Amino acid sequence: MKVICVSGVPGTGKTTLSRKLAAKLDYFYLDVNRFISEHKISSGYDKKRKTEIIDIVKLNKALIKEIKNNKKMKGIIIDSHLSHYLPRKYVNFCVITKCAIKELNKRLKKKCFGKNKIKENLQAEIFDVCYNEAIGKKHKIIVADTTKDFNMFDLSKKLSG
Repeated sequence: MKVICVSGVPGTGKTTLSRKLAAKLDYFYLDVNRFISEHKISSGYDKKRKTEIIDIVKLNKALIKEIKNNKKMKGIIIDSHLSHYLPRKYVNFCVITKCAIKELNKRLKKKCFGKNKIKENLQAEIFDVCYNEAIGKKHKIIVADTTKDFNMFDLSKKLSG
């Protein structure tokens, strides 16, 4: 089974890309936000950031168990800005979504993110936080710029080969 993580800063197009890839490759789509909720992985709520607090070790253990329990599947797309934290030995490819800062700012405002959360996410994109962390995990990385339409055919060809 192939495991493809799709990671990147919120608003860069992870979910859109993940769903399209899953459909194109006929892979299972795993929404980590839903997975966290279903498996009660959150360890609290950060009121300042208006987000769940996630223990990465606990999340990774649950995701690895999910991967191991579904070995008969053709493949799985794991959609989350936390997916690149999975150990390399469980991941075939890590797709990092990127987006131009002006476009990302528009998308985050459209999602009704607060000023501080927008600033934090724009800085994370500017400093390539997800990309650099994925490098640190030694993943095979493919960068997908979602600012405009991206070539799904080329991307799916790289991932299925």
